Amino acid sequence: MKKYLISLISFILGLCCFLIYSIIGCKVAPDGTLVEPFYLIPIGYLFIAIGIIIAITVNIISRLRSLKTNG
Repeated sequence: MKKYLISLISFILGLCCFLIYSIIGCKVAPDGTLVEPFYLIPIGYLFIAIGIIIAITVNIISRLRSLKTNG
């Protein structure tokens, strides 16, 4: 579990970005412009993608190390 900690933290940060986006919501300013924290959506996707990539990389490296020590 320790080796997947960075991946898990990144994934949780991505989910938090989506949660914060939905909590803040969007509103219309008095001048008619839409005010929303749109930047949280791509940041959330970026964190989730980084978490998946790190998890896959750690999994591949650990499998290669176990094959190297066993065979």
